[in-house]
Amino acid sequence: MNTNPSMERKSWKASRRLFYVVPLAAMFIPLVANDYLQFMVNIMMVYVLVTVGFNLVIGNLGQLAFANTAFFGIGAYTTAILMSHLGFTYDIALVSAAVVGGLAGLLASITALRGIRLYYLAIITMAFGELMRWVYIHADKITHGTDGLPLYNISVFGMSMHSDTAKFYVFLLITVLVVKGVSNLLRSRVGRAIIAIRDNEMTTASLGISTSNYIILTFVMSGSIVGIAGAMFAATTERVFPESFGLTEVIVHFAMVMVGGSGSLIGSVIGGAVLTILPEYFRQFPGMSELFFGGIIITILLFLPKGLASLLAKLSPVFHDRYYRD
Repeated sequence: MNTNPSMERKSWKASRRLFYVVPLAAMFIPLVANDYLQFMVNIMMVYVLVTVGFNLVIGNLGQLAFANTAFFGIGAYTTAILMSHLGFTYDIALVSAAVVGGLAGLLASITALRGIRLYYLAIITMAFGELMRWVYIHADKITHGTDGLPLYNISVFGMSMHSDTAKFYVFLLITVLVVKGVSNLLRSRVGRAIIAIRDNEMTTASLGISTSNYIILTFVMSGSIVGIAGAMFAATTERVFPESFGLTEVIVHFAMVMVGGSGSLIGSVIGGAVLTILPEYFRQFPGMSELFFGGIIITILLFLPKGLASLLAKLSPVFHDRYYRD
C-alpha cells in the first residue's frame, strides 16, 4: 500500500471529485430510463443504503450481527403506519423511521455489550429479525398482516412523490447525504476508534477508549441508516409486506456486503447496486436465475475474497478506502 502523504492526498482529492461526478451524472437517468428501469434504479439506491448501514456493523465494527433485516422492516413499517394510520407526510415519516431504526439499533447493541460474539450474536440478532416479522404478521389491526400495509398521498414538502422520477431525485439526495456522512465519519476520530475495536477490542479498551460507547453508537447509526432505507423501500413499493423482511433478505444483505467488500464504503455502494441489478437480469432465464446468481456470488468470493472493491483498488488508488482492512 502506498504510504506517500502526497500521493494519498492526491488520491483523496480524486475520490472526492468522483464522489460528486457520479451523482451529477445520475441526475440525467430519468431522461433516458423507461418506467421499469427507473423503478430498478430507485430500488438500487434503497439497497445501497441497506448495505452501507449493514457494513458499518459487519465490516467496520467487526461484529457478526444480523439485525439488519429487523432495522429494514422497522423503518418500512414505521413509515407505513405513520402515513396510513396517523396521516403523517412522508418527510416526517422518513425522519421518524431513522429515529425508530436507531432505537432498534440501540436495543440490538445490548447483546454485543454483554460480551456475546460470533455465531451466538449472529443467531440472536437474526432471531430479532424473525421476531419482528412475527409481529408484522400478527399485529394485523395495525400492520394488516399478510395483506400488506399501503401508503397513501406520498409527498415531501407538499410535492407529490407518486411518480418514480420524483422519488428518484429525493432518494438520490438522501443517498448522497448518507454516504457522504458515513465517509466523513469513518475518516474522523470516531471512525478510527470503530476500526480499532474491529482490529483488537481489548487493546483499544486498554488505551482508555470506551469501546461500549462506540459499539452502541455504531449499532444506532446502522439502525438509523437502514431505517431510512426501509422508509425509501416503503415509498417505492407503496405497500409493505412481512415477506419482504424474512431470512432470505438476511442472506441477500450479507451477500451484498461480502461481494462489494467488507469494511469498504465504496464496496457497499457497488455490492448494493450489483446484487440489485443482477437478479433482475437473470429473471429472463426461468429456472436458472438462482443458479446464475449463486454461481456469481461463489465466483467472486473465491477469486476476490475482499470483494469487488479490492479489484477496483488494484486498478486505481482512487478507489482505496483508508479504513478498509487490507
